[in-house]
Amino acid sequence: MTRRHALLLAAPALQAQRLTPVDELVNTFEMEQMAQRTLPPELFAEITGSNRSAFDRITFRPRMMVNTLELDLTTELFGERHFAPILVAPLANVSRYHPDGETAIQQGATAAKATVIGAPNPTTPWTQVADAIPPQAKVLFLTAPFEEAALKKLRAATKLPIVVKGILTPAAAKQAVDNGASGLVISNYRSPQTASIDILPAIAAEVNNKVPILIDGSFRRGSDILKALALGAKAVLIGRPVLWGLAAYGARGVQQVLEQLQTELARDMAMCGLRTCAQATPQYLKIHRR
Repeated sequence: MTRRHALLLAAPALQAQRLTPVDELVNTFEMEQMAQRTLPPELFAEITGSNRSAFDRITFRPRMMVNTLELDLTTELFGERHFAPILVAPLANVSRYHPDGETAIQQGATAAKATVIGAPNPTTPWTQVADAIPPQAKVLFLTAPFEEAALKKLRAATKLPIVVKGILTPAAAKQAVDNGASGLVISNYRSPQTASIDILPAIAAEVNNKVPILIDGSFRRGSDILKALALGAKAVLIGRPVLWGLAAYGARGVQQVLEQLQTELARDMAMCGLRTCAQATPQYLKIHRR
């Protein structure tokens, strides 16, 4: 085989690894494809896949002839005003996906005017959490399951809002709020077979606006985010799509993912005749049977 023939045979393999210019990507699913081209298969397998069936059962009831020129995505959480109800979820060991790791995520999120939630140290004992809080921290995120007595002690040890992540039942939500939680994160990271958005309405009814509810779990489109807002969530945490953007394009990929979701959310709000996130309620949705 001549050298020219060898190069021609190698060309398809090289083409398969070529990345589309980041500005040409239109949604997070395309970003996932770019991450697959970038990462080793075993590493990509850790951050791919999702349970989308719950979102597919929910559709919108559009509102026509509503002036949405003054559409505003801003959301207030724990005394802080955010550009949109889209936050970067706590993510650990991100340097495995890109050498710039946390720095790139922070840079990309800042460019998109989005807030990054720092990943807590999972090995820190409950008794030492208060001492390990960084001085610049404004909110403390803890991962459930939690001990009732420990949460009470932590509540007494810090004035920061405490948000408990990993809530999956109304009973767990009530327990967390009763013991001093300032907010909740519905998260199915321990039970991926349970769709977070399916259990959101019951938890929202139990909490009854006592504390803000955040949620994560397979959110890939702006329409997913609007559905969560309408069902009682205050904001959505984005994890895997951020890692896809990071892996493929670094900080610029993170920015692209977040701005795509912001743009899609704004578009879908306008379609429903909504000018603010607070106006989203269940009346704008139709939930279909399985």
